[in-house]
Amino acid sequence: MATLELAGSAATWTRRAAVLAAFGLIIVDQARAAEPVRLILATATPGGGFPAFGESFVTAVHAADPTLALETRATGGSAENIGLLRSGRVDLALVQGAYAYPALAEGGGLTVLAPMYATPGLFAVPAGSPIRSVDDLRGRTVVLGTHNSGLTVMGRDALRASGLDPERDIQPVLVDRAGDGPSLVREGRADALWGGGLDWPGFLALAREPGGARFFGPSAAGIAQLAQPGSAMRRLTVPAGSFPGQDTPIETVGSWSFVLARPALDDGTAHRLVRAIAQADLGATAPRNLAGIVPETAINPATLRFMRDGRTVPR
Repeated sequence: MATLELAGSAATWTRRAAVLAAFGLIIVDQARAAEPVRLILATATPGGGFPAFGESFVTAVHAADPTLALETRATGGSAENIGLLRSGRVDLALVQGAYAYPALAEGGGLTVLAPMYATPGLFAVPAGSPIRSVDDLRGRTVVLGTHNSGLTVMGRDALRASGLDPERDIQPVLVDRAGDGPSLVREGRADALWGGGLDWPGFLALAREPGGARFFGPSAAGIAQLAQPGSAMRRLTVPAGSFPGQDTPIETVGSWSFVLARPALDDGTAHRLVRAIAQADLGATAPRNLAGIVPETAINPATLRFMRDGRTVPR
C-alpha cells in the first residue's frame, strides 16, 4: 500500500509540477505577447498608392493591437523593397505582384504575410483628349511611373501585349516620385498617365481636374495575352461609376500586391500581426484572400495557420 501511496504521491507531484510549469509558460508567453514590438514597413515614393495604403495599414494594425508599433519608410518602390527585406533592413514591405511573384519563386525566406489589394492597370488622359485607346498612344508621351515600381513593369507589359514597343512606339517618361505624374499631364508635358488601382492618388488627381479624365485598359488582344492561366496578371473589370464621368465598365488586367515579411521574422510577432490584420477588418487585406493567388509555400507560416484554422480572428 505504501508503495502505491508513494507512487501516487510522486505521480501527483509530477502532475502538479507539469501544471505549474505549463502555467508558468503561459504567463511567460502572455508577457511576451504584451511586450511592445517595433517594426519597419517599407512603402514607396510619396504621392503613390503604397504610401497611402501604408499609413492606413499602420493605423489599423496599431488600433487592433497597440503593442505593435509599425513605422513606415519611404523607398523607391517594389524593386528596392525586395532588397531591403532580403538584407533585413526592414521587417515588412509592400510589393507589387510583378516583383513579388519572381522574388517568392527564388526562395530565400521571403513570405507573404497578407494580401493588399488587386490593382487594375489603366491609362488615364484628360477627358478632352483625342486619345481613346492604346493604339492612339503611338508617338505620344506617356508617364509610366517611377523607376523601381511594379506598376511601371505592368505598364510596359500592357503596351507590349497591345502591340506597342514601350521604348520606341511611345515617348516613355519615368518620374522620381509617383505624385509627379499627374502634374506632367495636367501641364501638357505628357499626354497620358499609366497607373493602377481605383483609389490610386494619380488617377483621383486627374479625375478631379476641370473636365475630368478618361480611362482605358490594354487592347482586347493584350488582355487575353496577359491574363493567360498561370500568369501573375488577372482579367479585371473596373465597374461603371468608379471614376467621375465613367458611364461604362472598363476591361483591363491587374495583379495583386502584397505585404511581404523579411526572412526569419519572429513567428510570435508574425502571429500577432496576422491577428491584428484580421481584427482590423481591412477588406481585401484579410489573410484568407491569399487562397489561390499565391502558392502555399510562399505564405508566412503564421498566416497559413490562420487560413487553415478557419476562424475569423486567430487566437
